[in-house]
Amino acid sequence: MPVTKGEYQVFRNACPRNCYDTCSMQTYVKDQRIQFVEGAPESSFTDGGLCVKGYSYVQQVYAKDRITHPLRQVPRGSGHWERISWDTALETIARKIREIEEKDGSLHGLCLATGSGNHGITNNSPDGMMSSLGYTTRTRGTPCWPAGIDAQAYDMGEMWCNDPEDLVKSRYIILWGVNPAWCSIHSMKFIYEARERGARIIVIDPLFTQTAAKADLYCQVKAGTDGILALGMARVIIEEGLTDPDFLSNHTLGYERFTAYLDQQICLAQVSEICGIPESEIRSMARDFASIKPATIWVGYGMQRHTNGGANVRAIDALGALTGNIGKPGGGVRYGHKTNRIFNYYAASMSPPQGAGPGKDRFINTNRLAQEILDAENPPIRMLWNTCRNPFSQDFNRPLLERAFKKLELVVCVEQFMTMTCEQADIVLPVTTLFEEDTLNVAYWHYWLALNEKAIAPVGECRSNTRIAMDLSEKMNQLFPGSCTFPTHLTSEEWISREFNDRVYEMFGITSWKDLKSGPVKAVIPREAWGDGRFATPSGKYEFYSKLAQSHGHKALPEVVPGRKPSAPFRILTPHSKFSIHSQFQNLDYMTAFNPEPCVRIHPKAAAQKGICDKDLVRVFNDQGQIVVRSRLTTTVPQDTLVLHEAWFKNKGYCVQNLVDDQSSDMGVFKTGSPGVAIHDQFADIEKISPAARRFPFNFWKTR
Repeated sequence: MPVTKGEYQVFRNACPRNCYDTCSMQTYVKDQRIQFVEGAPESSFTDGGLCVKGYSYVQQVYAKDRITHPLRQVPRGSGHWERISWDTALETIARKIREIEEKDGSLHGLCLATGSGNHGITNNSPDGMMSSLGYTTRTRGTPCWPAGIDAQAYDMGEMWCNDPEDLVKSRYIILWGVNPAWCSIHSMKFIYEARERGARIIVIDPLFTQTAAKADLYCQVKAGTDGILALGMARVIIEEGLTDPDFLSNHTLGYERFTAYLDQQICLAQVSEICGIPESEIRSMARDFASIKPATIWVGYGMQRHTNGGANVRAIDALGALTGNIGKPGGGVRYGHKTNRIFNYYAASMSPPQGAGPGKDRFINTNRLAQEILDAENPPIRMLWNTCRNPFSQDFNRPLLERAFKKLELVVCVEQFMTMTCEQADIVLPVTTLFEEDTLNVAYWHYWLALNEKAIAPVGECRSNTRIAMDLSEKMNQLFPGSCTFPTHLTSEEWISREFNDRVYEMFGITSWKDLKSGPVKAVIPREAWGDGRFATPSGKYEFYSKLAQSHGHKALPEVVPGRKPSAPFRILTPHSKFSIHSQFQNLDYMTAFNPEPCVRIHPKAAAQKGICDKDLVRVFNDQGQIVVRSRLTTTVPQDTLVLHEAWFKNKGYCVQNLVDDQSSDMGVFKTGSPGVAIHDQFADIEKISPAARRFPFNFWKTR
């Protein structure tokens, strides 16, 4: 839209959500109110545009139901809320912290549960706040991508991928279990440009996604069999002499053992039967991937959310090594990277107070929060501080989580909206949006760094996570002198400046963080991961055979690892919606207008066998719990699969986690501290709700 110079104040912002694109933004303010946002034109990745969620940010800031002042609920879960002052809230929390320490002789009864709701660098302050109090309990791990991180660490030493902008150089692109048309829309323009230059686009996915609809070839693999498919392709490549001898000879370890395994254990006819893909198609894909150079594979995070997820990623990695595509422009096996995360993380790195004594923090598995709270003893977990996370909507084993929260003595939620988790809290503290705080952000996909400027004053009484930590520290020391070391009077600029070091300045080609006020900057590092042929493994080579993996209890080779056995007629897949990121955005009225209610997607033939018609009210259930929702018939899902998109729908009792247990994936401990979770190895049944049954309310949360 046309903008008259001087009509608006323009601020630099960076979307801090857990998303591939991490968009660089410009925010237009008039009369101290945000008018609209757009993508920053300086970033060749964001390229001036945003996704549908990004354009809804203005409504997030000014939503009528946004929490803008501290709240207290008495008793917990009753819905009886009262407005309280910040001073009352902080004093209540401070006195509870001291009570825990006096009762137990330590602060292990205080647990911090953080998630991926805000990736701003200084937003690591809740960790620093806990450290500044003493030795506490922390959640460790992530549900998002740990199995794949470990897999690539065993193969290559670290997770590192080519600059996504170099996709334009690829001539054969396999999008394996990823849906960028919904989840990384800015990457799509590079994929389209690659096609215009002659590239072929292949999608391998159990679901016929929007990305699959735009591909040259779609392969509907059976969920959880991706690794077997990759090993079948590997056997074809080796049998037909399509490998890269130079790369294998100079840059890999264990190739002969891998070849022997494939020769003895992998039969293409069996692979075809297991994966549901014709043998001729497997051969054709393998030949094309090995022959058309450069070729690349983008491995999605959903694909490794199985009990054999890490093993699957290792098998796919092997395709890149066999063909010598790793380290090449337009090549590589792309998953993500952390090469740009070399900040000081000062806000997270505080020292305990004097007198805390020798000790260490207690860590629990973030993906088994409910069970870990119930199991914790000596001392038990008494208080939970929850921020950037919505466990009741996003965590696993929902009925068990209810039991766990009943054990807690105080629950504090730092939030913007009355989420399902806030409904189970004692105190809710209102937190700022990205437009009301200063920080900076880097991506785990592209190579850009962006500053996030405070564009408006915080709405109501909202405070940033860092400000909350400062204020709690001040209150603790006021009541109990010397009890907290978290700084209390640093400015936003001082917080940001303390995150930088010479390595950061060199990586991004700037001399001061203030250079970012002119726009985002791109890392000055090689665009091709492992381009020098030197890997970060113990051998310095790509390792088909990993003794490190073996020492951690896994197979040394990328071998076939069976998935979880079905426990009900249908597999449940819970992918992301294009209208939300986990439990964010879908609650906004803008999103509700596009996507008014949740549904379960079912194949027409499966629906017919169950007597279900389109838009019928149905019950999806398993031993874990149930969901009552409307059906939508579609041929985009397999006949043995039910699809329920994960999202928090405001004022609706919809939660896919009612059906998802906390079964771990095979890897994740090595690099993230806890195993991943097998979100897509879940099973359930479905039935139509009779007109008579509709008269009785269903309990959405309890087990059957």
